[in-house]
Amino acid sequence: MAIKNMTSKDIFLLIGHGSRDPEGNQEFLEMVRQLRQKIPNQQIDAAFMELAEPDIKTVLDRYADPIPKSVWILPVLFFAAGHSKVEIPEMIREARRRLPHVAFHYGAPLGLHPILLKMVHERVTAAESTVSPRPRGETAILLIGRGSSDPDANGDMQKISRLYWEQQRYEWVETCFIGVTQPDLPKGIERCIRLGAQRIIAIPYFIFTGVLIKRIHRVISEKRVECPDVEIIVGDYLGRHPALLTLVEERFRAVQEGPVLMNCDLCKYRFPDLIPPPHLPLLHPGGERRSDVS
Repeated sequence: MAIKNMTSKDIFLLIGHGSRDPEGNQEFLEMVRQLRQKIPNQQIDAAFMELAEPDIKTVLDRYADPIPKSVWILPVLFFAAGHSKVEIPEMIREARRRLPHVAFHYGAPLGLHPILLKMVHERVTAAESTVSPRPRGETAILLIGRGSSDPDANGDMQKISRLYWEQQRYEWVETCFIGVTQPDLPKGIERCIRLGAQRIIAIPYFIFTGVLIKRIHRVISEKRVECPDVEIIVGDYLGRHPALLTLVEERFRAVQEGPVLMNCDLCKYRFPDLIPPPHLPLLHPGGERRSDVS
């Protein structure tokens, strides 16, 4: 789907989180480069929230020339939390005072979307393809979030896990976090083992690499030594995927077209692939058949 036509004075600004790991920052900039190739006549700029350059204020100050312009700002973050709810809006408000000739439009994070669930499943199946087959009834999927001090963001991470279970029906789909909140990664692995999993497929729910991805691999290596009777596989994180560009474009269109008051992105009536296949029994996440559903 094509993005709404924009004039030469319209600018698309993508904001990445930023990382102490240069490799993660380069992955974000590479995504921006690919988007520029996809939309060659559109000016697309990039900034980092923290830990890398250029920062947001530096990029916003580039628009100080007197030519009127519109800047469409999109945070390339999974969930709404402190950065997207407080810090970025404050920077935009300050920029509006400094640059009254610029119209700033602020979009939402990537949020919950079928594209992201499909990316998760691709990571799961790719991880499974590296080992011998095992029944889903012995397998736990463990989604690893960054972790936030904002309950909304942590709740959305839990919702991703539930939606993935609704779609794929592995015996268990669990959630843990690598920082800030609980359950942390060791506890997430221990819970899967206590529930009876013989195989754990751990998927880092991250857009780009960074120090936390490397910490995840380190923790899982330690748990493999502690728990030699359980197979623990680490899948790839979600970034470096062409579907991510499609989702960024879609979120950009949403900024242009105005707010959507209902969350229709994951509605089963719009996306039939979110309805469990008819051959799968209706189970709750603990694996028991439900008898209270007609």
